[in-house]
Amino acid sequence: MASQQEGMIEMGIQQIDFEKQYTIDYERKKRTGAPEIIYGEGKTKEQIEAIIADMLENGQDAIFASRVDEEKAAYLQARFPKLEYDKAARVLVWRQDWNTVNPGRICVVCAGTSDVPVAMEAVWIARFLGNDVDFVCDVGVAGIHRLLARMDQINAANVIVVVAGMEGALASVVGGLTNKPVIAVPTSVGYGANFQGLSALLSMLNSCASGVSVVNIDNGFGAGFMAHTINCLARRGE
Repeated sequence: MASQQEGMIEMGIQQIDFEKQYTIDYERKKRTGAPEIIYGEGKTKEQIEAIIADMLENGQDAIFASRVDEEKAAYLQARFPKLEYDKAARVLVWRQDWNTVNPGRICVVCAGTSDVPVAMEAVWIARFLGNDVDFVCDVGVAGIHRLLARMDQINAANVIVVVAGMEGALASVVGGLTNKPVIAVPTSVGYGANFQGLSALLSMLNSCASGVSVVNIDNGFGAGFMAHTINCLARRGE
């Protein structure tokens, strides 16, 4: 075995370190404005623990882990008590400084209570990245008067994230009532013909309203991050 390993080293092939199956981008915040984010799904609690410990040991001042279930969260909070866990959004977060750094506001609009987990993922990442975030819940098109009653609040934002399942119509309606960019998030909420969010995704992609962009099914994180990126432009324009 030793001779085989020596031969591989001579050929320039590095051995895999199975004790450390991750590489942290410590300089990401300096380069992009946002720190390294941990995607928790598919990782063991021990792997996430090792990553968080490594980040803290190397001076990272913010931790965000998405898609973390309750069992993993309990284990990690016992080891890192300063971590805050949101059960609905399945996120673990900590920031040394929670100050808002962007002047503009982001509004996350949620069609129904069943869509809250995805919407809250968007809320958390946008707040984590330094944005003032409003959350407007349960204004789906089945009772459109609820949406119309909240449009002043929604239009006060620089960027709007619209989260909806079923047929995904809410994004088009909001897009037709605002002059702000709309980021649509289809969710997998719905009956059989919803096809786990595919029908909402296709409806949003085919939106008649201008100014609507779409992320993948249940991708609240991606929508919140993109909303932050757009909202950063307000700060640069000062």
